[in-house]
Amino acid sequence: MSVNKRITLEELQTYLWNSAVLLRTNIDAGSYKQYIFPLLFFKRICDVYDEETEKAVAEYGEDASEFEEQEIHAFVVPKGYHWNDVRAVSENVGVAIVEAFRKIENANIDKLQGIFGDGAWTNKNRLPDRLLKDLMEHFSSKTLSIANCPEDELGQGYEYLIKKFADDSGHTAQEFYTNRTVVHLMTEMLQPASGESIYDPTCGSAGMLISAIAYLKFQNKEWRNVAVYGQEINALTSAIGKMNLFLHGLKDFHIVNGDTLAAPAFIENGRLQQFDLILANPPYSISQWNRGAFENDKYGRNFLGVPPQGRADYAFIQHIIASLKPNTGRCAVLLPHGVLFRNEESAMREKLVRSDAVECVIGLGPNLFYNSPMEACILICRMNKKVERRGQVLFINAINEVERKNAQSYLEDKHIKRIAEAYLKYTDEDGFAKVATIQEIDDNNFSLSIPLYVKQAMDGGQVDDRNIQEHYESWRASSEMMKLSFKKLNAMLGKEDDIDE
Repeated sequence: MSVNKRITLEELQTYLWNSAVLLRTNIDAGSYKQYIFPLLFFKRICDVYDEETEKAVAEYGEDASEFEEQEIHAFVVPKGYHWNDVRAVSENVGVAIVEAFRKIENANIDKLQGIFGDGAWTNKNRLPDRLLKDLMEHFSSKTLSIANCPEDELGQGYEYLIKKFADDSGHTAQEFYTNRTVVHLMTEMLQPASGESIYDPTCGSAGMLISAIAYLKFQNKEWRNVAVYGQEINALTSAIGKMNLFLHGLKDFHIVNGDTLAAPAFIENGRLQQFDLILANPPYSISQWNRGAFENDKYGRNFLGVPPQGRADYAFIQHIIASLKPNTGRCAVLLPHGVLFRNEESAMREKLVRSDAVECVIGLGPNLFYNSPMEACILICRMNKKVERRGQVLFINAINEVERKNAQSYLEDKHIKRIAEAYLKYTDEDGFAKVATIQEIDDNNFSLSIPLYVKQAMDGGQVDDRNIQEHYESWRASSEMMKLSFKKLNAMLGKEDDIDE
């Protein structure tokens, strides 16, 4: 019997995670999300449906039955396919679940098409009736109405579950979960505003889009007038993103399942739709993409050049920049460090820098990403820089702005604040930030490698406690400087380059 009372966040988190614990002996951790999220969403829809029905009856009495379903309910639940109907089934439970999912999707086709995914619910070897009944009973132990569990709280519980699944599933986590503290930093830098359009071309579970909305809520600014857009290549992850947005209270958003590079979803009059703000964490250095099609891209997304087959990073960068509005457009993109200095991308990097769209480059510390010690960088571009920032790029070396606890690395509020303040000040800070002119970057052969600009000075008595990665970065910067010096020397002597690229 479900209990009608306000659910605390701690209770909600325990309740949600215990649903996954029930699956442990039957389902691989990487597949939890395929089953738990749809059941949670199904339960929420039905409980809110009942809540809306009670309110309508209380307000209009018998006349409530004369209203159209859509006038009373956020989502229609067809008769016979409510949670309680499925809960009453004792045999072939998986079939009953799938039927209910499809009926609800079809009754709300504009909003919920494909949202429940295509999990193997009818595979009794994997999901026997007994296990599905246990899951249904577990979820039935609480009423997930809005009164009991407001949208923001359920959204937090959902995000908690996403992170737990990421922790449990390891190598598959990066596909749908980006470290939320890094996302918060990116949002803090771009400062979303009411009435703007926000886009994530590789949106995963929609965490970046939700972070932008959360920023506005925290600032007590209107957020319901923000237009939210996203595209995600993985069908299940795309569905999870839609559920995540619904559960956070967003009603008007556009999430499309598809390949952003091969078939961008948002087109206006034959051109890419443009947005005020873009947050993105594209898949790093993918090699399985259609380079030939991009070479002849009908949307003109190859304005910097065509990236090598083995690294599509600059294809995503160009898609993002082409999708920014000329006056208000700005983006924060999480990328591998290689985009800052790799030789095979040097011509594209030069054009990007010369365009004066790059506003800031931030180097992050290690171990912020699942199953990887790698460091990443945030590239911030702005199509219409402040006059005083034009012709310049701010470099921030935030490699030490990281906290590690229980084998997890994350940014604390103090780290986010320090980085964001350095960006706002846009001035030099010894050992941490450096404003470089485009001419200075030209002098470094258009390398954006952060150690070339932000020097870590050490006095004679200081102990060198840098880690291996920091030593490597320092060595790489010195190596690049040596190559540049030889080039300049050979140019003065009228000789060809003798240094291997």
